[in-house]
Amino acid sequence: MGDIEKGFYANVANMLENARRHAQQTTNMVMVYTYYEIGRMIVEEQQNGNERAEYGRQVLKGLSEYLTGRFGRGFSEDNLGNMRRFYLLYSRDQISETVSRKLDSESKLPQTASGRKFFLSWSHYLKLMRISNPDERHFYEIEAARNGWSLAELNRQTGSSLYERLALSRNKEDVRALAQEGQVVEKPSDAIKDPYVLEFLGLKEESMYSEQELETRIIDHLQEFLLELGRGFTFVGRQQRFTFDYEHFWVDLVFYNRILRCFVLFDLKLDKLTHQDIGQMQMYVHYYDRYVKLEDENSTIGILLCKEKNDTVIELTLPESEKDQIFASKYETVLPSKEELRRLLDEC
Repeated sequence: MGDIEKGFYANVANMLENARRHAQQTTNMVMVYTYYEIGRMIVEEQQNGNERAEYGRQVLKGLSEYLTGRFGRGFSEDNLGNMRRFYLLYSRDQISETVSRKLDSESKLPQTASGRKFFLSWSHYLKLMRISNPDERHFYEIEAARNGWSLAELNRQTGSSLYERLALSRNKEDVRALAQEGQVVEKPSDAIKDPYVLEFLGLKEESMYSEQELETRIIDHLQEFLLELGRGFTFVGRQQRFTFDYEHFWVDLVFYNRILRCFVLFDLKLDKLTHQDIGQMQMYVHYYDRYVKLEDENSTIGILLCKEKNDTVIELTLPESEKDQIFASKYETVLPSKEELRRLLDEC
């Protein structure tokens, strides 16, 4: 078989794979809307019963037996109960029209009678329905749809309390915006988390490791680290060297944020953050601003990723002009307590 034939065969195979993938996605979305309508029909039928509680159980039991007999597995009383709950929850649970329009810009999805559109698989919505806070639920639905999160990625982000971690660094108005628009990155502070959760590195809380080992683990798990960083980040390199006055310096990790259009420098610190560490990051940022970034790019961001920090030291060291350019964030090697983060959020 010649190269021309191989290329032709591969193109045909790729077309078939794309068609099957699209058909599967379309089928998944059709099922989500179908389950919503089944939920609506169950609710309306139950509301017509005289003894609602008992009649409601009978409706689910009888419908389950009938559908299982016709279609096989997938229609247990519990599953039908989830469809009923799906309708009750999402018939009055709206995403803002602006976000809905953005998410639906490429493929025109149908909508329910109330104008609600769905963008995720049924498995995603089963997970989302377990979130009692509607603002938090909205946020994860928007971010999962916008970033194409798999169910595993959605589980990881909810498990690492992404919503609470972002909310901690925002005022009340910006927290409301998280629920209405998801994570909007317009200024450097929008892209910062505190803490960053790096449980995927496999480093135990009490274990001893060096900054070099921490850096290597991050590179080995770069895909997960990029997911933790959030929207717009691309990897540039590690141990990026620059020379100034015949002296060499190395930046631990360099990224670029396509939304903010700027370099993002990371310096890893295992010990408590000092004013010398902050001064070093200031030098890194100044160098990139003067000698690396292009004229039409925005100012470089520096993030000191540390195990322990003192906000007072940071406040006194940084001039006002650089407080939107240099940040210090803690990192955790185990999943944080959602209850503790919510307590801190309530105190803000």
